[in-house]
Amino acid sequence: MGLKVYINGKFYEKSKAMISVFDHGLLYGDGVFEGIRSYGRMVFKLDEHIDRLYESARSIMLDVGMSKKALAEAVVETLKENNLKDAYIRLVVTRGQGDLGLDPRKCRKASVIIITDNIILYPEKYYKKGLSLITVATRRNIPEAVNPQIKSLNYLNNILAKIEAVHVGFEEAIMLNSDGYVIECTGDNIFIVKDGALFTPPAYLGALRGITRGSVIDIARSLKIRFSEKVLTRHKLFNADECFLTGTAAEIIPVVTIDGRTIGDGSPGVMTTRFMKGFRKLTKSEGVKY
Repeated sequence: MGLKVYINGKFYEKSKAMISVFDHGLLYGDGVFEGIRSYGRMVFKLDEHIDRLYESARSIMLDVGMSKKALAEAVVETLKENNLKDAYIRLVVTRGQGDLGLDPRKCRKASVIIITDNIILYPEKYYKKGLSLITVATRRNIPEAVNPQIKSLNYLNNILAKIEAVHVGFEEAIMLNSDGYVIECTGDNIFIVKDGALFTPPAYLGALRGITRGSVIDIARSLKIRFSEKVLTRHKLFNADECFLTGTAAEIIPVVTIDGRTIGDGSPGVMTTRFMKGFRKLTKSEGVKY
């Protein structure tokens, strides 16, 4: 039996899962989403993801049309329907079907879509040996335009940066803000370790408050590791002792070179490895069972 997709309260076979060509999520990227993971039939930090989805929806004045409780139950039901033990969940809410104009008032009801499947963002070799990054010219959206705290369906900013990286043979790219400060990568938050302390760019500069980012911060505090949000430049990245990325799909992945500079000794660092182990332990203890 093939995978089934949840659309507006009903399940459809993957090949028959469709939305209208007049849906403003398709026409204009008018909608929000969350990427969520389940481990061993436990949805990791489901409540946090649902809360962030509703925050994104509120910011763009999008009525989800369901309570948080009902939406969380729909996520769990979709996982059960597909009998998935370990999965990646893509939860999407669009403005819904309208006309060819921009006016959101023409969209009478939001579309709620839940897709569950497996995902491998990076080959296993990068988790063992580390990832190489490159800084690209495409800058992160400024908060006064499309606020990066909103996980909107319009991901063209990130896609353009990804294209730059892939075009020159890199898996991932570092994005700077309009002032030239390090913000994040195309789909992941970035951390560095320097002199035993942990740093990551502050959200107010344009970095997403990632769920995995928050988990790493919690792990650091539990291990009594000094942590702070800090304005980071490329110079600080080049001279870091360790560097790693975090994200729901990527989890935690080491970085060993940035723009041709070797980070630390050129292999995944001791502290990075501790965070990777700590996160794996966390995924077995925090979440909603199904």
